[in-house]
Amino acid sequence: MNRTTSRGRRTFLATLPAALAGIALPSWAKFADDQFRIGYQKAASTLVLLKAKGTLEKRLAPLGVKVTWTEFPAGPQLLEGLNVGAIDFGYVGEAPPVFAPAAGADFVYTAYEVPTPRAEGVVVAKDSPIKTVADLKGKKVAFNRGSDVHWFIIALLRKHGLDYGDIQPAYLAPADARAALERQAIDAWAIWDPFLAAAQSQGNARLLADAQGVASHHQFFLSQREYAQKRKDVIAITMDELGKEGQWIRQNVGVAAAQLAPIQGLDAATIQTGLQHYEHVYRPIDAAVLDEQQRIADTFHELKLIPRKITTKDAVLA
Repeated sequence: MNRTTSRGRRTFLATLPAALAGIALPSWAKFADDQFRIGYQKAASTLVLLKAKGTLEKRLAPLGVKVTWTEFPAGPQLLEGLNVGAIDFGYVGEAPPVFAPAAGADFVYTAYEVPTPRAEGVVVAKDSPIKTVADLKGKKVAFNRGSDVHWFIIALLRKHGLDYGDIQPAYLAPADARAALERQAIDAWAIWDPFLAAAQSQGNARLLADAQGVASHHQFFLSQREYAQKRKDVIAITMDELGKEGQWIRQNVGVAAAQLAPIQGLDAATIQTGLQHYEHVYRPIDAAVLDEQQRIADTFHELKLIPRKITTKDAVLA
């Protein structure tokens, strides 16, 4: 490991107490043959339903593998959990896999969801004078730092003749950002579904722009490198079950929304809107999607949002 990477890893680990506060992590043991530790976010509907139904546990039981689940508030924290060995597998958006390796994290891309650009957007208050993306110049825009909407807001600004330095970023978690928008402490909020759908249906928010024509909004399944090398069978079974669950959601979106409502704490109609913005179709990592990730990484480095250049292809099993 070079000095830059070593310093980055120390910085990365130094942030863990605050980033992981309140998260009940499992033992931070190293890779174990008889365990499969999954990190998920409550908004990750396919994983949430897979956990609720217990079908993965049944598939892995004959292999002597025990499944455990840990919830994270967002992708950056999930990647931190993966980096320190708290989990073996997880699901995040486009930006966390770029931020994490720049700080020394070691993981591999396993699969991705086909583009879902309608599943993220920027909202403003219904009575806001902001009518176009160009109107965001000089305004305070909230989003989760290092998450998929971090890339989205950069790409959106550039498409409309602005740059990242033209706004005032406010790094807020979803719940804090929604509260800030409602009390007019921020001017706009970049967020993903189902929070995006909830802000419009339950809050005083209107959609300014989504990611259509701006960003692919890929979602990624990532694995701890050693686990992916030694338990390819477990990873393959998991992706098979996720594919089946995704197909079931597409065919039963109303039922899926009803099942998710008590888990995600939102009404079924709002969840159904969010579900319809995702494709729930997963594919193995390929060169084209890695090239997209590389463009994101290069842009973040250009803006000095990550400390060093990274090569996304390094995060793929040989």
